[in-house]
Amino acid sequence: MKPLVSDTAMVMAAGLGKRMRPLTSTRPKPMVKVAGKPLIDHALDSLAAAGIAKAVINVHYLPDSLEAHVLARAVPKCIISDERDRLLETGGGMVKARHLLPDPFFCLNSDNLWLEGPVDCFRQLSDLWNPDAMDALLLMVPHAGARNYRGDGDFHLDPLGRVSRRQSRRVAPFIYTGIQIVSHRLLRDAPEGPFSTNLLWTRAIEEGRLYGTTFTGLWYEVGDPGAVVATEAALTRG
Repeated sequence: MKPLVSDTAMVMAAGLGKRMRPLTSTRPKPMVKVAGKPLIDHALDSLAAAGIAKAVINVHYLPDSLEAHVLARAVPKCIISDERDRLLETGGGMVKARHLLPDPFFCLNSDNLWLEGPVDCFRQLSDLWNPDAMDALLLMVPHAGARNYRGDGDFHLDPLGRVSRRQSRRVAPFIYTGIQIVSHRLLRDAPEGPFSTNLLWTRAIEEGRLYGTTFTGLWYEVGDPGAVVATEAALTRG
């Protein structure tokens, strides 16, 4: 089996976790436990199982406990991207950490869980990665595979896997899981300060360089206390 295209992932863990209150009143969202384990450990354990050796983790809200927790891990090796002074959102967070990240790198949110399908999701992304054609490759899940999700979807995929956005007052068939491969090319000419990755994705869509692939496992959105309870119940049944 060929090696993964990257040995490093960025884990987005700096958000304020407002929807998760009151569970986040005294701890950052990645430290909220689901099925007896902090959300951040679900993400890091999945990286370790996939053979990803290094995780760059951004911190901002109540960062000390999160930083101490992840730095105590042996695998993956965790490196902190410190946003204590200013929360930079997803795009700004990647730009700040760029010097710590190889080209390409995996990127994932710390606030959802998934059960793998036939192929590990990082292996799936890695095997499909084409740096000549792609600025980013997003892992998508169809509505049937999304748990606790109540939205109208995010994206469409054309027959070649290129991404387009959901149109207003329409339903899109795919939901972004929060997991992707990112090329440094996506980050070029990025603005200063806080901004959403959506800004960079829009440019990549216009250039035909944003791609997606369909996840075949189950994905759980864990955005609020009710979703924690529902996810724990589902995992217990499973």
